[in-house]
Amino acid sequence: MGGRIAFGETHLFAGKGYVISVRHGASVSYAPVRQRCEACPTTLSHGEDYILYAILDFIIDNDMPVLETIHAEAEAIEDQVLKRELMPGEIERLYLLRRDLLRLRNAVVPLVEVCRKLEHAEVLAIEPAMQPLFRDVTDHVRRVQEAIDALREVLAFAFETSLMMGQARQMVGQAQQTDITRKLAAWAAILAVPTAVAGIYGMNFKYMPELEWQPGYFVVLAAILVTCVALYWRFQQTEWL
Repeated sequence: MGGRIAFGETHLFAGKGYVISVRHGASVSYAPVRQRCEACPTTLSHGEDYILYAILDFIIDNDMPVLETIHAEAEAIEDQVLKRELMPGEIERLYLLRRDLLRLRNAVVPLVEVCRKLEHAEVLAIEPAMQPLFRDVTDHVRRVQEAIDALREVLAFAFETSLMMGQARQMVGQAQQTDITRKLAAWAAILAVPTAVAGIYGMNFKYMPELEWQPGYFVVLAAILVTCVALYWRFQQTEWL
């Protein structure tokens, strides 16, 4: 988790009676290949053809544990997508994984053509009995390619889902803010009525209409109450309250 794929190169020189491997960069030891070949003299009797096949098969098989590790991490990220919005570090990790998978795909896919040429003895005089083995390596390469493509789609889906979930949460938040703003505006409009009336009658003028009107106080209160109730009902109808 959190690691990066380390890439290396392997150059194979094969001829009558010899196979030379030269490794550059990150690579596991090929000692297990030698041990496996020496443990079975029958297969080793096929000479350089079988050794060449064994090395190619070993290289391809070593890609599977890498893909399994990435698959486990992709599933963990995918589980988090539906629970919460991905953090910037997790989104960066998605991008790095997809980029590493693309590099791995570019390194693996050319082996299909290499094995095809070996299978049809275009570059080496491969024994007819050994040619199906290189077809088997080709099948392994294609399975690895399919696994890489599937993982890239999973990571792309997780990234897109995270973006959509973030946009959905943002829209919900905006809707909630809009609803709160409407309610505040509605209450402000209702409270503005008694405030305006009180402000008018609170002015210190001696000669004002209805100051000496005996039922004026109750009429004003009733008018304020009716107006506020009418506004409240109207805002209820328009779903502002």
